[in-house]
Amino acid sequence: MKVALTAAGNSLESPFDSRFGRAQTFIIYDTDTETTTVLDNAQNLNSAQGAGIQAAQHVLDSGATALITGHLGPKAAKVIFAAGIDVYQTDAETVAQALAMFTSKALKPMKGADVDGHWV
Repeated sequence: MKVALTAAGNSLESPFDSRFGRAQTFIIYDTDTETTTVLDNAQNLNSAQGAGIQAAQHVLDSGATALITGHLGPKAAKVIFAAGIDVYQTDAETVAQALAMFTSKALKPMKGADVDGHWV
């Protein structure tokens, strides 16, 4: 299983980024191989609009079947949930902490967007 986590860096020790569309990177963790891949999200950091939708497509293209983030806007949520990706919310300090919470089943699934569009 591949899990996408929003991050402000390139490793599991990086700070967890609570933003989805404007997260610096996505760390894709493969639970089967215990390996990570980093997806740069720089093109969306300063985007005037559409950051969430573009980030959602980025996550879909990665093959992730689960997403861990802090917040998710309505347009991104529509894309993510339509693709059948399970979304979990956390306020973890690091990516590793968020991943540990996920693997121990301490995170509850999100049912939809929790912020309005154009949230920074």
